[in-house]
Amino acid sequence: MNVAATQAVVSRRIAFRSRPTIPPHGDADDIIMKRLILLAPLAVLAACGSSRGPESGASAEPMVYASSARPASEIARCLNSRLSRVHVSKNNGVTDLTIGSSSNSSYFISLTPSGNGSVIKVVRGTGDDPPEEELRFAIARCTT
Repeated sequence: MNVAATQAVVSRRIAFRSRPTIPPHGDADDIIMKRLILLAPLAVLAACGSSRGPESGASAEPMVYASSARPASEIARCLNSRLSRVHVSKNNGVTDLTIGSSSNSSYFISLTPSGNGSVIKVVRGTGDDPPEEELRFAIARCTT
């Protein structure tokens, strides 16, 4: 057989060789699927987060963000005594206060314990009771 005939036979063998159905190192779809499977628990945890918080129409930017040397429990007790319609809940060490009616909350306050006191974060809700000035005055009195 001459060289040209040998090359023709070899090229026919290569052309008719069956391709493996499962790639030995995976393909792009496998990598994407693996990433999705790894991210699924994170999505579930995010979905299980607290449903209490600012309404979707409310601004998510904090209107007050401060720290205090007082513990969260003292601040919560003080705010509860100075403001009306305060609803208190605790979640993973964070004290959440909802100010206003339960269906139309005016403010959401998070009191997070820190090394030497608490961090206070206030986000405006959809209501307007109490007025902002009254809330700021109560926070100033209860955090100092």
